[in-house]
Amino acid sequence: MTRVLLGSASPARRRVLIDAGLAPLVLVADLDEDALVDELQAAGTPPAEIVTALARAKAAALLPRILGSADSEFSEVAADGVVLTCDSMLLIDDELVGKPLTPQVAVQRWRRMRGRTGLLITGHAVTRLRDGAAIAEVAASKSTVIAFSDVSDQAIERYVATGEPLQVAGGFTLDGRGGWLLDGIDGDPSSVIGISLPLTRELLTRVGIDVTELWA
Repeated sequence: MTRVLLGSASPARRRVLIDAGLAPLVLVADLDEDALVDELQAAGTPPAEIVTALARAKAAALLPRILGSADSEFSEVAADGVVLTCDSMLLIDDELVGKPLTPQVAVQRWRRMRGRTGLLITGHAVTRLRDGAAIAEVAASKSTVIAFSDVSDQAIERYVATGEPLQVAGGFTLDGRGGWLLDGIDGDPSSVIGISLPLTRELLTRVGIDVTELWA
């Protein structure tokens, strides 16, 4: 059976895949994302291409570890597997932003976003492995419009105090406390949570895999 490896530390992405019938292994890439974003922005790369490039870079960083691993599970992935990697960023005022990381940045960002809309872009890469080699790789992005509620300073401070927005792209969630502070979305909910099921299905098809074959 084809094994699935998720190249992400995001528990939300893993939960989406598990709820959708997959049983992914998890391995996190060691990648300087900020440096890559700075390099691509300096070159004038469009936002969607930047986020997709991040997903591809994560896959490239993981492949030597997977293909050279003595671990039996990773050896199974190398023999017959698929690697899924993603990255998400929020585009607002023509600026791409990622995880706030600190309460101060999260508060400032929410004061900027409230009452407005932003574009949550998630880049996806699918790499097909067979007999110890990568035989195919495809990538694309999914974008969803996010309508942020015009919330009060107090609501922002209380939300940030939970710690939830610090480690998520754009500083908000759809499936957690942040869902209370959104007026709606226009697009794919699974992409906002972290990995688009429709787009991932399409990319899997392009590398010769029917997603129903991966159901646990």
